[in-house]
Amino acid sequence: MAIDIGGIIPDSSLKYIGPEGLKDIKTHEYFKDKKIVLFSVPGAFTPTCSAKHLPGFIEYANDIKNKGVDEIICIAVNDAFVMHAWEKEQNSKGKVTLLADGNGDFSDSLGLSFDGSSFGLGKRGKRFVMVIDNCKVTHLAIEKPGSFEVSSAESLLKLLG
Repeated sequence: MAIDIGGIIPDSSLKYIGPEGLKDIKTHEYFKDKKIVLFSVPGAFTPTCSAKHLPGFIEYANDIKNKGVDEIICIAVNDAFVMHAWEKEQNSKGKVTLLADGNGDFSDSLGLSFDGSSFGLGKRGKRFVMVIDNCKVTHLAIEKPGSFEVSSAESLLKLLG
């Protein structure tokens, strides 16, 4: 069962490559006392994710942050090295933080993973967007398989008013 509005995000570990190298990001510690927009894509460098989902959040990053959001985070069930390469390719640094959920543990603990084996993808995270305020989910929109509507930056901006 997926996490719901009012739920506390699981205390999990994500990975990031920064100037000091590979770093563990503990979700409860990192998200504490912050308002975070967290969105998930099925995979870095995949068509919709690279052409629409991440670029939309990059384009509207300032507008979203002007609505009281401290940070925009994108996760995918990819390793930190892939996410780092995608960050460079998409020029997202300073706008959207890309974190790796390498084994899909965080997505699993949210109840938001799926089996993409029929497409040669293995376990992946569903496409979704959530607003997290001090580790508590205040908004969650999960896409139907193959859709890209409710988790876009534009949809989120409408919600944030």
